[in-house]
Amino acid sequence: MAVQSKPVQKLTPFGAALAGALGGCFSTAVVYPLDVAKTRIQALPADARGKGKEQLSMFPVLLKILKKEGISGLYRGFGATMLNTFSMQYAYFFFYSFVRSSYINRITRKLPPGSEIPALSTAAELLLGAVAGALAQIFTIPVSVIATRQQVGKTQKSKTTEPVETSPDSGESSDEENDDSFLGVAREIIEEEGVTGLWLGIKPGLVLTVNPAITYGAFERIKSVLLAAKNAGSNSKLSPWTSFVIGALSKTAATVVTYPYIMAKVRIQARTADTEDAAEHHWKKPHAHEYHHNKHKHVGALDILARVWKHEGPLGWYQGMQAQITKAVLSQALLFMSKEQFEHWALAIMVLWARISHRS
Repeated sequence: MAVQSKPVQKLTPFGAALAGALGGCFSTAVVYPLDVAKTRIQALPADARGKGKEQLSMFPVLLKILKKEGISGLYRGFGATMLNTFSMQYAYFFFYSFVRSSYINRITRKLPPGSEIPALSTAAELLLGAVAGALAQIFTIPVSVIATRQQVGKTQKSKTTEPVETSPDSGESSDEENDDSFLGVAREIIEEEGVTGLWLGIKPGLVLTVNPAITYGAFERIKSVLLAAKNAGSNSKLSPWTSFVIGALSKTAATVVTYPYIMAKVRIQARTADTEDAAEHHWKKPHAHEYHHNKHKHVGALDILARVWKHEGPLGWYQGMQAQITKAVLSQALLFMSKEQFEHWALAIMVLWARISHRS
């Protein structure tokens, strides 16, 4: 085992990114039905959120989806979400590994030869994580927008789009509305919003880069404290169970801090916020030409938070947080627990690819 551990520690940024992406897909796939439920809870419009606790509780929502849509409803948008998870995790781990190793190399050059590398400060870990998260968001958010629309489903989606006048003799509109495939949703978004519609929620998304930054920063900090208490070296490994517990605690802290923006981002991408804004200002509905001119304007995250505070109070910012924490904590803890194993698999894939490339 000692022979295997050395190359794992020397994984390139590409290798670390592959390991993180594989682990992210595995952990997300395990808890995917919970992801669908939490997205629908977060995307609920204000009138639906006031109809009872069953609308905001994960298991009643899961049962409702299962009853109305069957097993397939619990896996709506699975392909897009897996693509989003792989690309997001790959991009994040690649940028995080690259930025962190570059920063550590810069520190190492200033140290006397043979001296031990000091542990990074919490502020440094958060900053490096935020930079990596921001770069990953910019490249991967279009897939996230499509996945969110698919998870919300046809019913919610139809409520969040402006009605379009069609000829009674034409059946094209209903056919297009029924196209819930990845490309179909992407085409619909581009037709309604333009290409920039694929980047809906980019601003709160950039703010939310502090979420993985807090998660990984807290994980690395707690890990270093535990290893120091055991007089173990910085290259020592935690047990899977310890990694699971630390990962769960780290993700819980990050989710509590950032949840209001998580909720706002989902409502922007699902266009629930636009529906609520139109309902509030129904007395001054725009004419067709005015709507065409303004259709690319969307309610911002701060406007959503202000409206929720006004109508529901501060607790409204955290409606559905139980579902978010349950899904996020389980997924993140599974990722931390299995990360080392996926590093071994990533190394094996890279070695196999190198051999195939060498032979060809």
